[in-house]
Amino acid sequence: MLLWSTTEHENDQRIPLSGGARAVRPWGGLWNRERTHPGAPRSLSLRDRCRSAPPLQGGDFHGRHREMTRSAQPIQRRNFIRDSAAVTGLLAGRPLGKAGHARSSPNETITVAVMGIRNQGAVHLKNYVKLPNVRVAAICDIDERLFSKAVAQVEEATGNPPRTETDIRRVLDDRNIDAISIAAPNHWHALATIWACQAGKDVYVEKPASYSIVEGRRMIEAAAKYRRIVQVGTHQRSRPLMLSAVDYLHSGKLGKIYMIRCPFFRFREDIGLKPDSPAPSGVHYDLWLGPAADRPFNAGRFHYNWHWFWDTGNGETGNNGVHMTDLARHILKKMEHPRRIVSLGGLDVRPGTQETPNTQFSLMEYADGTRVQLEVRGLYSNSEDGMTMGWLVYGSEGWMRIGFEGWATFFGRKNRPGESCQEAEVNARSEEYQSFGSDEPLHYANFIACMRSRRFEDLRTNITEGHLSAAMCHLGNIAYRTGRTLTFDSATERCVGDEQANQFLTRRYRFPFVVPEKV
Repeated sequence: MLLWSTTEHENDQRIPLSGGARAVRPWGGLWNRERTHPGAPRSLSLRDRCRSAPPLQGGDFHGRHREMTRSAQPIQRRNFIRDSAAVTGLLAGRPLGKAGHARSSPNETITVAVMGIRNQGAVHLKNYVKLPNVRVAAICDIDERLFSKAVAQVEEATGNPPRTETDIRRVLDDRNIDAISIAAPNHWHALATIWACQAGKDVYVEKPASYSIVEGRRMIEAAAKYRRIVQVGTHQRSRPLMLSAVDYLHSGKLGKIYMIRCPFFRFREDIGLKPDSPAPSGVHYDLWLGPAADRPFNAGRFHYNWHWFWDTGNGETGNNGVHMTDLARHILKKMEHPRRIVSLGGLDVRPGTQETPNTQFSLMEYADGTRVQLEVRGLYSNSEDGMTMGWLVYGSEGWMRIGFEGWATFFGRKNRPGESCQEAEVNARSEEYQSFGSDEPLHYANFIACMRSRRFEDLRTNITEGHLSAAMCHLGNIAYRTGRTLTFDSATERCVGDEQANQFLTRRYRFPFVVPEKV
């Protein structure tokens, strides 16, 4: 039986709840009217129920803090198969539930709210305003300083200024919102997705789909239970160039593919060391922390730099590395986890400025011996066959180089040039590309089209696909942090005989921002 407990952050003593009862999951199931917050009348709005929840303790960020924890539990083999089938099989056989009010006609307007509007969130806004009959009705961010620019961006493009919120729960309580587009930091992805599914919203969630492997599984369960369309933002799957490369490889012309190497080399500036300080005016820091551990505000761990700290991010491997593992797994047609994983790296040159490595090499081997190699370098580096980021695919008959501007094949001992394709060529042949004049909106357009059709199977990157691709990076990070070669059971989603590694499959949650055991 899975037990819940409150934990004192300072001494990490686990204290069982009174009478052995399971702790209340304050937000889990709020939109299921049969599972509202205990004592809250059924007529209460989500906003009122949020206000009635137990207050968060330790608000000064310096004292002893109350957190919600749970141990990582084995996933039974039959449950894994059942849950995966619920998404990939059963849902494909019948339409998913409607999002909010029915928006099946292309002439009806779908309303979207964007959570997180800095960097990638601004990209979300830029692309949604290009889609016909899609309205950005609300933007949500914990930093009020960002609102004026984002509101102006949407108003200039559409003539309709969106409303602003700092708490995603207020957005989810709006029945007129059909979908939530999540570009918040990684540690918020799962909880926001699950809450949105429970609220009857469809979801576009940025990569990596989840912060941890257990969270990814909960997201799959939520999508299946509440019959939601959930697209993951690995947008390379919608680019005509990448689609053409995958089609070529799936034709078998390269022979049996036995290995894919994924270099991602991007120089990152030194983030330096900054002292703790009060949060800036307009920043709702408690909401930004959400599920993460309570700690003082530090500008060096805040905007974008959160990627490089384990509480909130997954390093470069879990950042851009997910784009690489996703396309590699798509090429290999793998709907399973790798069996063996090893990862080496370090925080080179700049020790002490961040927690995650700035150079890392991860090798993942599937049960059939097929391998995926992911290497990220954040310092000065050479290229690989002229690419600083891309895919090198090796088959029994030859190999392929896939870059962001084109792909090419080579055969035999003398690397005889074979078929190739440039981005401009395939874009010129793509009606989808030509309709927008760019490939940027295509992944978002696919999401909206699936919202209208309720056809889960037409999503370019559904939540199961997103989970499997993110898990490859999570496993690489776990192997790096433990310093061991992992053996991973794809059916149970557990490391075999390594309980220390299994502790990294989930996380300690800060009450009340808890990803529930049952969604």
